[in-house]
Amino acid sequence: MTQILDPLPYDDNKKLVCCYTNTTSSIQIARITNVSNWYFERVVFPGQRLLFESVEGALLEIHTGMMASAILSDSIPCETLVVNLQENSESGLVSTSL
Repeated sequence: MTQILDPLPYDDNKKLVCCYTNTTSSIQIARITNVSNWYFERVVFPGQRLLFESVEGALLEIHTGMMASAILSDSIPCETLVVNLQENSESGLVSTSL
């Protein structure tokens, strides 16, 4: 999956396809800030799944939104959020298992 607004920096690192699900009843902000020359930030609504591309060693920070602020509530290594991709050789379609 291509990040249209914030493409991954060109690197020899293996790219990972990851999925994060907001299982809370609060709006969350997902951020990756520990990859040089790249900034990733998305809003994740309650019950929403966020599918994104990352690199090895990236750390997804989850900030939970409050009235006028956001609190860092979790830091998750992206390697633990990897999605298994399987390509169907007949149709050329890619399916995921979360």
